[in-house]
Amino acid sequence: MTPQTSFDAGTEFDRQVRNLTDLGYPDLAGLDPERFTALLAPLRDLALGAAPTPYDPEGGRVPFLLVVSREVVPIEQTMPLTTLRGKDKSGFVDRSFEPGALERFVAIPSTALPDRRAYLLFDVERGEEFCDVVPNDAMDVIAERGRTLLTIEEGVALVTHFPQLLVKNKCFSLGGSRSSDRRVPAIWISRNTPKLGWCWAGNPHTWLGMASAGGRGGAM
Repeated sequence: MTPQTSFDAGTEFDRQVRNLTDLGYPDLAGLDPERFTALLAPLRDLALGAAPTPYDPEGGRVPFLLVVSREVVPIEQTMPLTTLRGKDKSGFVDRSFEPGALERFVAIPSTALPDRRAYLLFDVERGEEFCDVVPNDAMDVIAERGRTLLTIEEGVALVTHFPQLLVKNKCFSLGGSRSSDRRVPAIWISRNTPKLGWCWAGNPHTWLGMASAGGRGGAM
C-alpha cells in the first residue's frame, strides 16, 4: 500500500480529540468534556501548520500525535485504555514496574517538553529499523539524526490514537523516559494486548525497535 502523503490535518486533530473524549479522558482528568476540549483546542492551529510528512500508520509513521501527559491523567489510567486494532482487551502496565517505579521514569532533558499538560508530537516513527539493535546504540543514531526519543506518555498516545501501528515483531522502546538505572521503557504485545514494560539498555530484541519523532510543539 502506498503511504498517503497528504491528509486533512484539521479532521485528524478533531478525531484525536474525540478519541480521547470517547475513552473517558475528561472524567479521568477531573474535567467536563468542554473544559477538556478547551485545554486541547489551542493545539489545533499547530496541527494545521505542521510540515507535511507521510500518513502511514500501518507502515509505522504519522504526521502528528496529540499527547496528554501524566500530569493530566496518570499512566496507570491511560495504558488500560489502549487496545490492539480490532480487539477490545485492555492494555496493561507490567508488574515488573515495582510500586512507585513509573513516577521515577521521567522525560529526559533533551526531550524539551513544551507543556507539562498537553502538546503535539510531530513526524512520529515506530522505529522498526532498530529491531535487534542495542537500545543504547539506537538512541545514539536517533540523536545523530536530530530526532527525539518518545516518552512513556507519547508511546501510550501513539497506541491510543493508532492501535494499528502496534503489530507483532514491530513494537518499540521509549527512550525519552528514563529512571536512574539501565531500564528503557517499551510497549509490546503480550497476552494479545498492549503491554508497557521495559528492557535493559544494553540488550537487543528482534521484535523491539526504538520510536522517535521530529519534534514537539505546545500552545503559546
